[in-house]
Amino acid sequence: MTLNRQLPLPADLKAQYPLSPAVQAIKARRDQEIRAVFQGESDKFLVIIGPCSADNETAVLEYVHRLAEINEAVKDRLVLIPRVYTNKPRTTGQGYKGMLHQPSPDKAPDLLEGIIAIRRMHIRVMEECGLTAADEMLYPENRSYLDDVLCYEAVGARSVENQQHRLTASGMDIPVGMKNPTSGDLAVMLNSIQAAQSSHNFLYRGWDATTAGNPLAHAILRGGVDKYGTCVPNYHYEDLIRLHDLYCARELANPAVIVDVNHSNSNKQYKEQVRIVSEVLHSRSHNPALKRLIKGVMVESYLEEGCQAIDGERVYGKSITDPCLGWADTRHLIFSMAEKA
Repeated sequence: MTLNRQLPLPADLKAQYPLSPAVQAIKARRDQEIRAVFQGESDKFLVIIGPCSADNETAVLEYVHRLAEINEAVKDRLVLIPRVYTNKPRTTGQGYKGMLHQPSPDKAPDLLEGIIAIRRMHIRVMEECGLTAADEMLYPENRSYLDDVLCYEAVGARSVENQQHRLTASGMDIPVGMKNPTSGDLAVMLNSIQAAQSSHNFLYRGWDATTAGNPLAHAILRGGVDKYGTCVPNYHYEDLIRLHDLYCARELANPAVIVDVNHSNSNKQYKEQVRIVSEVLHSRSHNPALKRLIKGVMVESYLEEGCQAIDGERVYGKSITDPCLGWADTRHLIFSMAEKA
């Protein structure tokens, strides 16, 4: 291992790129609005939506500006949370790892420029669009650079069994979604939620840290893969009822689930996301217990549909990781959700 250079402390980076009082007010208002949904005080439906990975600041900002315009029309029924995912897990360790590593996909990794770029982009989202965003907690120690700007975080399928992710989530003051692992094992996901809702004492960034537990930790269903490599979805009515019953048996705080309608739930057939959202909303409307449990959906969407290779000439606003819905389908889907939710 070669230690390349010391990176700035989170406090120093925050001082260099601070939040204005106006942005702090946006963050407080949005946090309260989203918290009310998870605590059952609001019946608004959460829509966590955006690119698979935030690979281009200009394109991401254009996308979120479009979301903000729609938000004005649907805000009585929906809470739109843009996905601004700045680090990307890689199954084999190869490939584009997100803006944290490469602020420009065409250039060599630069972690110092990366942490500056992702903080600046999240601040621009709030300043220009009035929305706060979601990101994935891929590296628990790195979230300190963004813990004052994010309104939602997800722990991915490959991280959900990791002790440091669970304990870090227990010290967060925003909702954190625990995905089921790639195997689809719901017990693993629920163990992670239980751990995140509990108090812990552990080592964090060189400190002896104690957490109070996060009552807003909850489930994200993203489908699984069986031993033959076949995708097994878990968004159907029976799956949701099963999760409801497992939640009841554990007596966890604020039972809640977000349904990820891409990944193994769609077998990465991105157009299927529209149909899956419709089925989830139907299940939610059919059963009062599920209406209380299902708080929202997670959708992968960008300016242009599909995906493209990272090398060669690229189309602006098209994913360089997993395929996404295009804007026309996204706009229609959001308005459809506002009518049905």
